[in-house]
Amino acid sequence: MPNAKVLESKQAVVNALTAKIQEATSVVFVDYKGITVAQDTELRKQFREAGVEYTVVKNTLTNFATKNVGYDFSAVLNGTTAMASTTGDPIAPARIVVEFAKKNKLKTLTIKGGVVEGSVLSADQLNGFGELPSKNALVASVLGTFLAPISSLAFVLDQIRIQKDGGAAPAAEAEA
Repeated sequence: MPNAKVLESKQAVVNALTAKIQEATSVVFVDYKGITVAQDTELRKQFREAGVEYTVVKNTLTNFATKNVGYDFSAVLNGTTAMASTTGDPIAPARIVVEFAKKNKLKTLTIKGGVVEGSVLSADQLNGFGELPSKNALVASVLGTFLAPISSLAFVLDQIRIQKDGGAAPAAEAEA
């Protein structure tokens, strides 16, 4: 039977993992075997830049933490496991793992499963998220789509104004 100090420290780890999973907009479990130290350092740097926390976790303790939150990942929490979690962009962890694995031609760096905004997702679903652009890129794309008709309208109205003025350039342009 383990002593009280060991049990207490393990309970503290489980509580910390439980809190992290509850607060996160997404949590992705990653199998990181076969990656070099240099690759791991680069991956961690990309995670840090995106506001994603990436830590190697013990499967048993993580399984207890996920069950505390109401999820069951016992089928995927085996072997080498790291947890990427964020309170920001929910697709960032999956996107970074997928892009990094493609860029470095790593077949062994894989997503095991995870949770995005309260929904348990399979590895295939998370890999699909990994193909999406970032939240900021999607927002910029949508805003660009909204601005295109407005820009066209402004151009047409300006052309009508120029025609009505008899083709003369505006006073500000004429002085320049």
